[in-house]
Amino acid sequence: MAEEANKLAIYAAVDNHVQNNQVVGVGSGSTIVYAVDRLAERVRQEKLNIVCVPTSFQARQLILQRGLTLSDLDRNPELDVAIDGADEVDAALTLIKGGGGCLTQEKIVAGCAKHFIVIADFRKDSSALGQQWKKGVPIEVIPMAYTPVSRAIAKRFGGEAVLRMAISKAGPVVTDNSNFLLDWKFEHTHNWKEVNTAIKMIPGVVETGLFVGMTERVYFGMEDGSVRIRDPPVN
Repeated sequence: MAEEANKLAIYAAVDNHVQNNQVVGVGSGSTIVYAVDRLAERVRQEKLNIVCVPTSFQARQLILQRGLTLSDLDRNPELDVAIDGADEVDAALTLIKGGGGCLTQEKIVAGCAKHFIVIADFRKDSSALGQQWKKGVPIEVIPMAYTPVSRAIAKRFGGEAVLRMAISKAGPVVTDNSNFLLDWKFEHTHNWKEVNTAIKMIPGVVETGLFVGMTERVYFGMEDGSVRIRDPPVN
C-alpha cells in the first residue's frame, strides 16, 4: 500500500506541475526514478517538449536512459519547476536532504526553479526535524577542512559532525564535486534558517542539507495508500 501510495504521490506531482515547453529540474535518489519514468511516459503520450536539468550523475543517467532531453544550467539557468525527494520534512516544509550525497547540486537546481516540489513517503513526515531522520544534517565540505568544520559545528551548536565513510570503497564518501560529507547529528531543534546561514559561513563549508523556505509543496504517499498534499504554513 505504502509503495503504491508513493507512486501515486510521484505521479500527482509530475502530472500537476509539469507542462509542455518547460525546463524541469530532476532530483536524485530512489523516489526520482519513478518521477523520471512518469515524465518519459507523458512526453511520449502527450508529445511534450520538455528539457531536463539533472542534480547528479544518477539523475543525468536516468534522463539519458529514458530518452529525455538533457540540458544544464549553462543553457537553461532558469527552470520552470524542480522535483525532488527529501530525507525529512518538518511542519514548516523545512527539509533535510543529502542522504544520497547530492545536496549541493540539488540546492542549486532548486534555487534556479520558479517552483520547487517535493515527493516523500509518510516515514519522512515530521513535526520537527530529527524525529524520523536519525542520520543528521549532511554538510558538504572541502576535503582539507573536514576536521576544522566538524569541530566548529560541535562547538557552536552541540552534537557531533561525523565524516561519512564509503561502503564499497576504502575511506570517505566523495561527492560528485570531489568533496567530503559530514553528517551533523544535532541534539535538539534549532532555528534552522539561522543555523543554515551560520554553518555556511564556516570556511570550507560548500553547502548544507538544510532546505529552508524553498519548498512550495510536498506530496506524501501515505501508509493507507492515499496521497497527502502539504503547503507551507501561512505566517
